[in-house]
Amino acid sequence: MNQRAALRWYGTGAATARTGDEMSGTALLLAGLAVTGSAATASTLLAALTVSAAVGGPVFGAILDRSARPGRLLAGALAGYASGLVIVLVTLGRVPVSVSVLVALCAGLLGPALSGGWTSQLPRLVPYERLPRANALDAMTFNGASLAGPALAGVVAGVVGAPAGVVVAVALICLALPSALALPTPRTPARKPAADLVTALATDVAAGFRAIVRIGPLARATTTSVVSCVGQGMLVACAPLLGSHVFGSPAHGALLLSGVAASALTANAVLSARPRPTRPDTVVAYGPLVIAAGLLLAATGHPVPVVAAVLLVGIGEGPQLTALFAIRHREAPERLRGQIFTTGASLKITGFALGAGLAGPLATLSLPGALLTAAGVQALATLWCVVDEASRRPRDG
Repeated sequence: MNQRAALRWYGTGAATARTGDEMSGTALLLAGLAVTGSAATASTLLAALTVSAAVGGPVFGAILDRSARPGRLLAGALAGYASGLVIVLVTLGRVPVSVSVLVALCAGLLGPALSGGWTSQLPRLVPYERLPRANALDAMTFNGASLAGPALAGVVAGVVGAPAGVVVAVALICLALPSALALPTPRTPARKPAADLVTALATDVAAGFRAIVRIGPLARATTTSVVSCVGQGMLVACAPLLGSHVFGSPAHGALLLSGVAASALTANAVLSARPRPTRPDTVVAYGPLVIAAGLLLAATGHPVPVVAAVLLVGIGEGPQLTALFAIRHREAPERLRGQIFTTGASLKITGFALGAGLAGPLATLSLPGALLTAAGVQALATLWCVVDEASRRPRDG
């Protein structure tokens, strides 16, 4: 398979799997509400599916780095994630809710395979000089998935029924299996199996965290993106109230988030066409400021500034993700690449969940106050990045 065909095959699989992943959360939320009639149960299922990624990411990444056939491992993770969703759907309303929540929790452990696990394999498909454009295209699959997934879940739920949305999400994830199996094997031999695998994996996970902390550019990019994700989680939690307050319906909040994803997708498309992209460290550092400006506009509560806010937030989020991938590929040691990507994804998911949880009570008291707080968090991400780079400069350079 030539390089262009391999990248196209990779992109198709990544886009399909990630659309199914983005769809699965919304679909499971809708299905839980439709089957049990309880918003609390539905939100608990969604929380279980996402929160376990914080644990699953580092461990799965360590296993991925030790695998001689990472494509097979990713395919197995996709199949496991899809099977978990099916079991949750089948058990809903038929067994105690705690059983369904436990299954969702176990399935969520494999979630980082669909994000960081895929992206960690990209350098095996393209030479280093083509990696910036490949990064932008890869980030576009995230943007496209975040745009299409929730919208598709809503459409399917409205036309066929909420449980059908979970079925479609599972089908999309399974369609990515051939692409995962076609991923190339590592150029360097895989590490020999350890006599004590648990100890070996614990050692690998610790080494991955040490690399993230000690490698200056990687530490800055990781921390900045996680803090920025706290602010993004706050925006998502505020979106229904913002849609209701500004445009008369909570459903318009979902349209606002789709607009952010569309703006991010467009920004990355422009970025991928540039022959000399901006230094990724600069984009990661100042992308949160662009998002902060958008959040300040959203806090005004007027239609035109809110629409402008949607465009600005997307312009900040899209290139920031591409730049983050570029820094990880550039700085991650080869033997730790998989777990650095999956650990980074886990940390971002955790930050997002923290922001969403924080924004709920704040938005209930004051929607503008919650949005202004989110803007402050984004500004803090930039401030920390700039200060840290200045303090590390003698050591990094």
